[in-house]
Amino acid sequence: MITTDFVPGSPCWLDLGAPDVPAAAAFYGPVLGWELAPPPGADDFLLATAAGRTAGGIGPLTERGARSAWMPYFFTPDVHETAASVLRAGGTVRVEPRDVPEWASLAQFTDPQGARFAVLTPGPAGGLGAVDGPGGLCWTELYTTDAAGALAFYETVFGWQHEDTPMPGGGDGVYTIVTPAGQPAERMHGGVLQVGPAELTLSRGTPSWHPVFAVPSCDEAADRVRDRGGIVVMGPETAPGIGRMAVCTDPSGADFVLMTPER
Repeated sequence: MITTDFVPGSPCWLDLGAPDVPAAAAFYGPVLGWELAPPPGADDFLLATAAGRTAGGIGPLTERGARSAWMPYFFTPDVHETAASVLRAGGTVRVEPRDVPEWASLAQFTDPQGARFAVLTPGPAGGLGAVDGPGGLCWTELYTTDAAGALAFYETVFGWQHEDTPMPGGGDGVYTIVTPAGQPAERMHGGVLQVGPAELTLSRGTPSWHPVFAVPSCDEAADRVRDRGGIVVMGPETAPGIGRMAVCTDPSGADFVLMTPER
């Protein structure tokens, strides 16, 4: 369960780098039930809200040659200390620690396998408010070519606890669930799955994180994805004990998952 009482290593923000911010807003607004508007003083960045609570952000894709993708941010009380830990563990600093006045301190990284992620120390107005409900982030998932190496890295950086479980739906392989350090099992916030390069076509062959958004009806949300120029890559299908899910891409190729959790 993702919550808003952030602890070290728990998801606390996410945003999308989009080649066309208004077009991305026109897609995600109907698909996820978001309202999108620029925060004060920002013309090229949009805050998404679900039922009046902040669900994430959409900003311009500025890195030449980069693909459009969602970026998860994990909570840290000290972005500088986390940046040093990332380097010691074999990762790379992509965006040096910096402060965004009145909002947050942040930094962005690449893990040793190539997956991009970020950290955030929210200010009074920063951080996610809409989680684990309609339109909110309800899970984070890493597809990687080296699950053991990735887990060792993130455990060094964040202290995550992990537990191997059978693949959801009875598939082959192992699915590893991660939980912030010292937290009970109900605070699990994501999963790590080892895959081959051929299964990373959505991310151009590079290991990557993707968000899972809760929706009232996965099938209806998947229809809206298709209607607005996105692609439903897989599903909707039901994973017993978990919920009904669909893997999707938006019109610019950013991947995400829709889920109606089983209650």
